[in-house]
Amino acid sequence: MEPLEPFVLREGELYCEDVPVARLVREVGTPLYVYSRAALVNRFQAFAQAFAGVPHLICFAMKANGNLATLRLFASLGGGADVVSGGELFRALKAEVPPARIVFAGVGKSRDEIAYALKSDILMFNVESVPELHLVNAVAGEMGARARVALRVNPNVDPKTHPYISTGLTKNKFGIDIAQAEEAFALTRSLRHVEVVGVHQHIGSQITEVGPFVDAIGRVAELMRGLRARGFAIRYLDTGGGLGITYHDETPPIPQEVAQAVLPIIRDLGCTVVMEPGRFLVGNAGILVTRVLYVKPTPAKTFVIVDAGMNDLARPSLYDAYHAIQPVRPRAGTGTMVADVVGPICESGDFLAKNRELPAAKAGDLLAVMSAGAYGFSMSSNYNARPRPAEVLVGGDRYAVIRNRESYEDLIRGEHIPDDL
Repeated sequence: MEPLEPFVLREGELYCEDVPVARLVREVGTPLYVYSRAALVNRFQAFAQAFAGVPHLICFAMKANGNLATLRLFASLGGGADVVSGGELFRALKAEVPPARIVFAGVGKSRDEIAYALKSDILMFNVESVPELHLVNAVAGEMGARARVALRVNPNVDPKTHPYISTGLTKNKFGIDIAQAEEAFALTRSLRHVEVVGVHQHIGSQITEVGPFVDAIGRVAELMRGLRARGFAIRYLDTGGGLGITYHDETPPIPQEVAQAVLPIIRDLGCTVVMEPGRFLVGNAGILVTRVLYVKPTPAKTFVIVDAGMNDLARPSLYDAYHAIQPVRPRAGTGTMVADVVGPICESGDFLAKNRELPAAKAGDLLAVMSAGAYGFSMSSNYNARPRPAEVLVGGDRYAVIRNRESYEDLIRGEHIPDDL
């Protein structure tokens, strides 16, 4: 299944499905995150169809986009959630994701988070270290429970992505080195309150080649066969996520191509394949809309100053990431300009694009920052005491506000001034 393109120019303006983006701005304001329901469904179904030949479970990596409406939509399609904190578990449960479809990853699970997940009866913990394994066993024992776990194995495979989102190399903090994995699995035989049900691996994010997936899953499949031979009843192979999207000129594989490459390796294992896509499901299903406040020419360069900043979309500042930017209502015959698109934050690192050739802009114009559905709102902050944006979900010719814009009062909620001040 080819990805659906939800944002198109029609009659001189940008639409999300059948709703003009300018109308959304007029009624909800800027900055504004806009998501396409049809695109979210399309991308989920692409994964489901690609792996239809084996038992599988798609657990959305909700760190990419944790809105309750997004979680509920994927759950309604049969999906689950990959959570990495107690807060994410809370959100998934509030969105009515069935606990039996929730996996809990992350290198720093606390005692309280482990207890919360056990009480919620989630599918399994993806355990990242031997000390964590001991803690899970201890907490489960205190609760009179038995924790289902998969051990996360670090296969030492280079995902060929940005170093900050690479997770499968020996030097990364994630998982148990594959050379020590058998010893860690053997340890579980002495832990009375742990049941080993799976093996997990995840090598990184924004992966644009099939090769790293094949290498990593091949190594883990070999490990699983050895574990089966030693009597471990492994029921789940959690292959993680990481499939990339097109931001600029990347040509990542589609799920069908990944499935064709890895299914021959794992089909005979007879287990349920758990997948944790995040960016692929939501990245190109969302945009951030911002308004031009000023165009500021200087002797060195031109700045287009907009009302969205690094607190709204951190990826450019954090990773020097590329996001295409286009006008919501292009004007004919205006020519182009080379400019930095920057926000109002008091940091020199506050930018959405640098030295970018764009259609000439003027104050009041609306710009769409593309491919912003993943790690956009979920990484946003209130830095500089800025309220976070609203989010809307478009379906056909209708839309719903799925998160209200924060108010100034929201910024101080929970704060208290001592009586003696």
